[in-house]
Amino acid sequence: MGQGYVYLVGAGPGDPGLITVKGADCLARAEVLVYDRLASGRFLSLVSPGCELIYVGKSPERHTLTQDEINALLVRKGAEGKTVVRLKGGDPFVFGRGGEEAEALLEAGIPFEIVPGITSAVAVPAYAGIPVTHRDLTSTLTIITGHEDPNKNTSAVNWEQIAPGGGTLVFLMGMENLDLIAKKLREHGRPAETPVAVIQWGTRPEQRVVSGRLDEIYALAREQGFTSPAVILVGDVVSLRTRLQWFEKKPLFGQRIVVTRARRQASVLSRVIEELGGEAWEFPAIDFAPPTDPGRLAQAVEKIKSFEWLVFTSVNGVEAFLAELKRQAKDIRDLAGVDLVAIGPSTQAALEEMGLRVSFVPPEYRAEAIISGLASRVLRGQRVLLARAEEARDILPESVKALGADVWDVPAYRTVLGGADREMLKSLLAQKSVQAVTFTSSSTVRNFMKMIDGDRILLEGIKLFSIGPITSATARDLGLTIDGEAQKYTIKGLIQALVKGVKG
Repeated sequence: MGQGYVYLVGAGPGDPGLITVKGADCLARAEVLVYDRLASGRFLSLVSPGCELIYVGKSPERHTLTQDEINALLVRKGAEGKTVVRLKGGDPFVFGRGGEEAEALLEAGIPFEIVPGITSAVAVPAYAGIPVTHRDLTSTLTIITGHEDPNKNTSAVNWEQIAPGGGTLVFLMGMENLDLIAKKLREHGRPAETPVAVIQWGTRPEQRVVSGRLDEIYALAREQGFTSPAVILVGDVVSLRTRLQWFEKKPLFGQRIVVTRARRQASVLSRVIEELGGEAWEFPAIDFAPPTDPGRLAQAVEKIKSFEWLVFTSVNGVEAFLAELKRQAKDIRDLAGVDLVAIGPSTQAALEEMGLRVSFVPPEYRAEAIISGLASRVLRGQRVLLARAEEARDILPESVKALGADVWDVPAYRTVLGGADREMLKSLLAQKSVQAVTFTSSSTVRNFMKMIDGDRILLEGIKLFSIGPITSATARDLGLTIDGEAQKYTIKGLIQALVKGVKG
């Protein structure tokens, strides 16, 4: 058995995009992941399929494991020779008890490494539009644990020192003691009119902010039902929020959106969702595999010079065709004299990146529009090769045949069920932690329903968005209601539908 290694990794304050590059790399290499309540569940998608997942989350109401038990767990897994990642919200060494865990590993002779994370003391105020320091207001910042037992005879917090100054105070884990904190600060000299903000679930779609004077903040927070986790910010910098708040103004703020595209295609859609303030969760409903009979594509490529037209209805078809072209020691020169058709701009771009010129792209990105365009272009007797999904609709080959063409309808790939975590998906839907689901093809709809065992009740109150009418029709056939449909059948069009529909 080899020697184990433990990484104490800060996950950041909540937004999964705020984990460091090194932290994400550790997750990818983890054999054991020990994680807590404040680490986003989306990080689970970054670990390998065989990684052992151990939840040790703590909340004010309950502890899954005590700190001593967590320390012992890390030592035990490290002693087994495993690569262990202890994922902690925020930064491991800012009230994260990472120091205690590191000491336990040191005493046991288990090598370890600290991977710092972005602390919520700075990031959460930033997402609320509040800089913790400002040249015109304050140049000092004090970070304080708010988790201290109010019944203690002596306090570890030096109220006499921190209260009178004009610097910014940040209290972490202090929601239960908000009333006490406000009283102590006033008793020791902080003016009653001092601005205060309470930020709950900062950097996440659930982020809420309440602000007011020091002497009224407890009543305001209680009235609005604020609970942990929350960051309490005290100081004149809070007044800047009215001008500097930015996160809540993004068009998809507050929206956790499921992306059902294949994982290697999902990144573009996910990135735009997050640029617009949403949180994208990738649950790939589809993946791609070679066709059942790959010989048909091979035969078509062998005879490529005999075709006048080559039609692609997806980027996947382009990639599969070009891979077969390469396998046969051919290249794009063998396509000389063949007119290329692409169903839309993404497919066109995939061809043009290879130096190929596309003869026709329909104005409407679906098979019916290809048929309409080819009616005036394809001559009777010409040979047309369709390189597309094995399960694609019959309307395209049948309609082109009706034009008098010799049609080879060749499966270039087949769509299969994706490898998404079904139980996590169903849990998110059941808890209504998701606000929207996106569908980019009929296959994503059908396979998504398989993933949730056809349970439409899970989708009650959750908005569904489609990339176009064919996808929408498939959804309706399965008893679903589409709340928004792209006007242009592209990712950009889907995003526009999302922005228009999520808060409507």
